[in-house]
Amino acid sequence: MINWEELKHIHVIRKLETILAQWFNVEVFFVDDRGSVRNFDPADRAREVRNPLAHHLVRDAVREKFFAHIMQANEEAIHHERKSFTRPGPAGCELAVVSRIAKGNDFYGSIYAYCFVDHVLTDDERKKARDELVTLGLEGEILEQAIGRMRPLSEGERKYLVELVDLVGEEILTYHTEISKRQERIDALNNELGSRYSYGNMIGKAKPMQDLYSVLEKIKNSESTVLVNGENGTGKELIAKAIHYNSPRKDGSFVTVNCSAFNENLLDSELFGHMKGSFTGAIKDKKGLFEAAHRGTLFLDEVGDMTPTMQVKLLRVLQEGTLIPVGSTDQRKVDVRVIAATNRDLKEMVEQGTFREDLYYRINVINIVVPNLRDRKEDIPLLVDHFLARGCKEKGIALKQLSKRSMEKIYDYTWPGNIRELENEVERLVVLSGEEKVVGPELLSTRIREHGEHAKVQGVRVAGKLKDALEELEVTMIKEGLKRTGWNKSRLAKELGISRAGLIMKVDKYGLDKRKILRANGEGEVA
Repeated sequence: MINWEELKHIHVIRKLETILAQWFNVEVFFVDDRGSVRNFDPADRAREVRNPLAHHLVRDAVREKFFAHIMQANEEAIHHERKSFTRPGPAGCELAVVSRIAKGNDFYGSIYAYCFVDHVLTDDERKKARDELVTLGLEGEILEQAIGRMRPLSEGERKYLVELVDLVGEEILTYHTEISKRQERIDALNNELGSRYSYGNMIGKAKPMQDLYSVLEKIKNSESTVLVNGENGTGKELIAKAIHYNSPRKDGSFVTVNCSAFNENLLDSELFGHMKGSFTGAIKDKKGLFEAAHRGTLFLDEVGDMTPTMQVKLLRVLQEGTLIPVGSTDQRKVDVRVIAATNRDLKEMVEQGTFREDLYYRINVINIVVPNLRDRKEDIPLLVDHFLARGCKEKGIALKQLSKRSMEKIYDYTWPGNIRELENEVERLVVLSGEEKVVGPELLSTRIREHGEHAKVQGVRVAGKLKDALEELEVTMIKEGLKRTGWNKSRLAKELGISRAGLIMKVDKYGLDKRKILRANGEGEVA
């Protein structure tokens, strides 16, 4: 269906209407397929100024009879063989040009152009026209204007008038066609995204993933705020996209921002927008991401890195649905669903006073924990096959596979970088393997190939003091654990069953900071 409301904003159509009014004293009406006039507004002062006579005809008591005439003309247009035709106006002596808006067998409506001209009137015809116009409610100056405008059109003028009316119809049809194509493309892309991020396309059969699918299925019709917890590289953004594209807001925008990538002032501007001149470099007004995500979803990654000030502003938007751009005093209303993600323990941060408790409960309406790769190792072969197939397809080469030994090495590795690390490793193997169809372990990254070989204790002390032996074992476990987890002290503390503070004390006690270990292993300084 044609969006008739938008047509009044199309510059070409407005210009053609003005030309018809000025050159031929013609008023143009858009009529839909049911015969309803779609561009009539009794309070339209522009139409009244442009052509007061025509405006008067569609007011008050006259309107019903005039519109009934337009409906009859539209009924005739539905079955008419020609694109455009002329017929007498409602008073008999006027001229109505009707142009069909149709494409193939689809009839969308018509253009009805009404003008106060026809032919050279005889005295009897002029008197008859005057009487007819009086019955339509015209009197005084308006009546004399109508009689005065009844001048004949030459054959050339009439032909030109019909061409211009047809041109209005063609512009409407072109606009409708382009908008329809664009909407079809948008719908196709949304369907593609919905398919790409559907729950069924997620890879994983392990128990933690089955539990995740169950939660996602339960919340697909919800618009509640969601908090996604998980280590780096577990696919938190993928989960957020799946939630969005399977929700009632799937036709709206999905907007992403990493809260740790901006300082407080820049994040304020990025989320809520700013006004021109509000700070150095603000050369124009800028819409914030909350407004960009209106009626859609905003994904706040690393929400735990927000400063206390930004936490207050975020809480206000979530509670009241209003925001104030930087440098403005006016509130703006937004309708946004928020999905937040973090790899930090927000509950612990609340206890430490670094994260607002009220904000924590506001974003934690629905909590989703994305399992790390170490807890779903049975999914590794599936993921490897998926990344191999995708990588080979993108590069246009024959499908490769990993040797049994390569798969064993990959399976034994702890994957501190989770799925993202695995994906990058497989991409690397596809590139380095060249023409080889079977990828051997010699092409694996050193950290994966040699994992476990240096982590073993080469000898267990069986003599001497027990305290020294236990201390030696403690040093080895912490040292190797730090390297295995990528120096993630929170994760290692959980693995060892001690507090993070206790682990930090032991790291300081044994001199196991990152720089010293790398220097001792000959790996150089770190940035």
